[in-house]
Amino acid sequence: MPDNDKLLVGNHSKDDAAVYDLGNGTALISTTDFFMPIVDDPFTFGRVAAANSISDVYAMGGKPLLAIAILGWPVEKLPAAIAQQVVEGGRSICQEAGIPLAGGHSIDSPEPIFGLAVTGIVPIENLKQNNTAKAGDYLFITKPLGVGIMTTSQKRGKLSAEHAELLIKQLTTINKAGEELGKIKGVNAMTDVTGFGLLGHLVEMTGGSGLSAEISYAKLPVVNGVRDYIAQKIQPDATTRNWQSYGDKIKFEKGVNVMEAFTLLPDPQTNGGLLISVAENAVEEVQAFFKSASLSDFIEPIGRMVAQGEKLVIVNP
Repeated sequence: MPDNDKLLVGNHSKDDAAVYDLGNGTALISTTDFFMPIVDDPFTFGRVAAANSISDVYAMGGKPLLAIAILGWPVEKLPAAIAQQVVEGGRSICQEAGIPLAGGHSIDSPEPIFGLAVTGIVPIENLKQNNTAKAGDYLFITKPLGVGIMTTSQKRGKLSAEHAELLIKQLTTINKAGEELGKIKGVNAMTDVTGFGLLGHLVEMTGGSGLSAEISYAKLPVVNGVRDYIAQKIQPDATTRNWQSYGDKIKFEKGVNVMEAFTLLPDPQTNGGLLISVAENAVEEVQAFFKSASLSDFIEPIGRMVAQGEKLVIVNP
């Protein structure tokens, strides 16, 4: 069955959310995401899952309006009071985003599952997609990499208390900047970095836009402490699966620490940062916004979009 002609973004592209034209210059954004716990504390798990779910609306340049909860719970194994803590964690993130958690649905499931279905809105002129980058654009990212490595370290009992605090802060920080970035005309493309890792989402952006990207490995922001865990050979299982799915599209130039980069660049992120492709004439405007939005740590571009070559992503030292 063909897509509805009002469906601006659907499953014909690899974007972050579905977008439907309301016919009045605005569009509705609809998305959902959920997963099993990646942290032990139930309230924190709810916050992480909610922040991750809402991020897809921000990644389209949109404003979230409301959310409904998706909860799977092993009712014979875990008390309902713990499930309530998860939901309250999700509600707290919704409050930070300025939206209500307006209901939801729960089922009995073998393992805990939590997430949100989120509805948002965006002026069509502000809509951002992941396949509309242009040659010459500069690339920015709004959070450091390495969350998957950190969560795996936590599961193995290797994560220090100091690094655990950094991890939770990143996992629960919402990508609210996306709504304002959507208003900047020179932001040509945007997505959030999640389960496919930086390289996977950059492959989607370059492939969808008919371009390649050159990135500077030395300029990539990395969560403090991550390289200590890489040295201990800690990585999620999904890292290897990610690499197997797109490694043939990547080229590492001489001088890159390939062993480290193989662990870091395909690392699956939860509620990762926004990956933004910015026209050269809008770079200063984006950087000024970053300063005003407490994103000064990410003010330097990490690379640039170029004409499509043999490989979709070239990693320079």
